Amino acid sequence: MTPIWYNRKFWGIVIQLGAVFIAVAIALQLWINLTDNLQRLGIQLGFDFLNSQASFDISETPVAYQASDPYRRALLVGLLNSLRVIIFGIIFATVVGITVGIARLSDNWLVRKLALIYVEILRNTPLLLQLFFWYFAIFLSLPKSANTNSFLGLIQVTNRGIILPFGVQFSPELSTLALGLTLYTGAFIAEIIRAGILSVPKGQWEAAKALGFKSGLVLRLVIFPQALRLIVPPLTSQYLNLAKNSSLAIAIGYPDIYFVASTTFNQTGRAVEVMLLIMITYLTISLVISFMMNLLNQTVQLKER
Repeated sequence: MTPIWYNRKFWGIVIQLGAVFIAVAIALQLWINLTDNLQRLGIQLGFDFLNSQASFDISETPVAYQASDPYRRALLVGLLNSLRVIIFGIIFATVVGITVGIARLSDNWLVRKLALIYVEILRNTPLLLQLFFWYFAIFLSLPKSANTNSFLGLIQVTNRGIILPFGVQFSPELSTLALGLTLYTGAFIAEIIRAGILSVPKGQWEAAKALGFKSGLVLRLVIFPQALRLIVPPLTSQYLNLAKNSSLAIAIGYPDIYFVASTTFNQTGRAVEVMLLIMITYLTISLVISFMMNLLNQTVQLKER
């Protein structure tokens, strides 16, 4: 019988337990140092300030909110604003990415080059700079009247934002952030889609066409389902980047969770508590996105019989 210390699985478990122990020890030591330093400064940790009156207005409120509401209500409004941008961004960036990614492989020279120009410009300029461009050079420069700035007579674009049919209106800040995140992330997704499609053997195209399928059906029914196995993992990273990049909303005055938390910190002086809330919020959002994308990844992988 082989001694246990020669068992590779045993040492794997020991190393993992050792890594967990070290991580916990470091975190515990950091917490002790933090509490000691705060005690020396006469500062006590606590989240009781969340019940105090916020005393500041928020420009966009998906739910009812007044300046007399507590900080916890203000942070909830900021969280909902963040989720709204993240959800819109993920949906529209995916649509843009798939469209541009397929266009990058088009047989039409002009379409292929235009898609390439879009990808190269958007990927190689800072997102913050793009947000400033869309906000100051585009939205704030538009006239107040929407009569001359309508798309198909349905979507109106003015310096007050984007107005959709049935009276739905997005502010310039929300419109800028959603558009900026969509186009920026869509450029990265486009390359992921292109690489995923190219990873499928050409024999799959030839076999499908030999059966009489048109190019559109071949792509939708044969190529794309196989490409998803390679597309989903890097796509998850782009969704996570989009969620974290949404914190740049503070640069254009959109009241997301980071914006509201910063105002809360400036008024209360509770730096540690507010930073912990922000970290936990973004960590939770990222874990939810990762969990959902992992479920999708499991469904598209080949199942061994």
